[in-house]
Amino acid sequence: MKKYLSLFMVILLAFACASPVKNIGNKGLTEQIEKNEYFHLVKSKALEIMKTGFNAGDGYREVWIRDYNTFIELASNVFPKEELKENLLVFCRMQGEDGNIIDGFTPIEKVGPVEYDFSYSKLEPRYAAHKNSVETDQESSLVQAVYKYIRVTGDSSILAENIGGKTVAERIEWAMDFLMQNRFNQQYGLVIGATTADWGDVQPEHGWGVDLDKNTHAAIDIYDNAMFLIALNNLTELVSSTKQKWNPIRESIVQNCRKHLWDSKNQKFIPHIYLEKGSPFPVDFDENQIFYFGGTAIAIEAGLLSKEEIKASLDEMVKRVKLAGAGSIGLTLYPPYPKGFFENKIMNTEYSYQNGGDWTWFGGRMIQQLIKNGFVQEAYEQIQPMVKRVNDNNGFFEWYSVDNKPRGSGTFRGEAGVLFSAIRLFEDWTKK
Repeated sequence: MKKYLSLFMVILLAFACASPVKNIGNKGLTEQIEKNEYFHLVKSKALEIMKTGFNAGDGYREVWIRDYNTFIELASNVFPKEELKENLLVFCRMQGEDGNIIDGFTPIEKVGPVEYDFSYSKLEPRYAAHKNSVETDQESSLVQAVYKYIRVTGDSSILAENIGGKTVAERIEWAMDFLMQNRFNQQYGLVIGATTADWGDVQPEHGWGVDLDKNTHAAIDIYDNAMFLIALNNLTELVSSTKQKWNPIRESIVQNCRKHLWDSKNQKFIPHIYLEKGSPFPVDFDENQIFYFGGTAIAIEAGLLSKEEIKASLDEMVKRVKLAGAGSIGLTLYPPYPKGFFENKIMNTEYSYQNGGDWTWFGGRMIQQLIKNGFVQEAYEQIQPMVKRVNDNNGFFEWYSVDNKPRGSGTFRGEAGVLFSAIRLFEDWTKK
């Protein structure tokens, strides 16, 4: 009898963790969206903080491309297109001689005693640049940001801008070439980076952890490759002459993501494929127990999952958020890497920063993908804790602790940008 009772409890728990949404119908949902007081507040606050600058947040002097890519649409509501365009051109002027794209730029007069190896460009003497080379998303982020700029402003003339003898169109393709020539593994047919926690830019081997070096354990993950796929989609749409070259590469990467990174049995992406050095973690550590929330959201944006797999991923996210006791599906990953696995102090603790912190910056992108794939009611339920904490904390924060307390940089424009875009998608849905 105990055996059957235990089985019954397991089934009940499974249903509870799936967190089914009560179907209130399109009319009822439309009314809820239109009357949601948090939506109006979040949009207003997002526009307000966007007026104050382009740096990532209070804790950052730099304009980061990975952040700018997520709030350029918000910025288009408060800045003239010339200012949005100029930021993109700065990234192009500071492009490396091998085609790589920097992480961010800082006015030279504001460069202080930080642990970055700054780079400089004769084409852009006003700024110092830095790059967290453990990550492989800067090039993809620039292409995506240029695409969004053109989509929201209608200004495709940026592609013809000549910078140092190359047009912007040539430079964004050059950035894709950099990945193929310097960050591509022929054996798996996928782009590589250092070992990081999901979409993070800190490797575990030493205290700072943002630069590729002799300690790095090279690996392949879904986030880098999904970002690359989105960028290729954008590039070939913007510059049709690139389709013949890049479409076969894109199709190959789609197939290799499915073949090597998607765990069909467990309906999730594996965290890493390790290369020559293997894993930096203990040999008895089963990393595939970890579910990567952010990388999964970006994979959905890249078109890598079916509708059924999207639903399975959402159910898994909801279940793991409950197991963690976290605030939202912005949870970076679950379970977190055990204490001591990362030397960086802020990563060394479970549920801290990119090691299990709750980031609306990525959770908001999952909301967008749920709406775009028809899961509007589910998206509406899952965005509630994200917009509520903007109200509760009177603003936007970089990330949140497992008990839903604000952490990191304040006035975090990445969070503002993804929530603003998600709410706009809800509004567009109600009009249809």
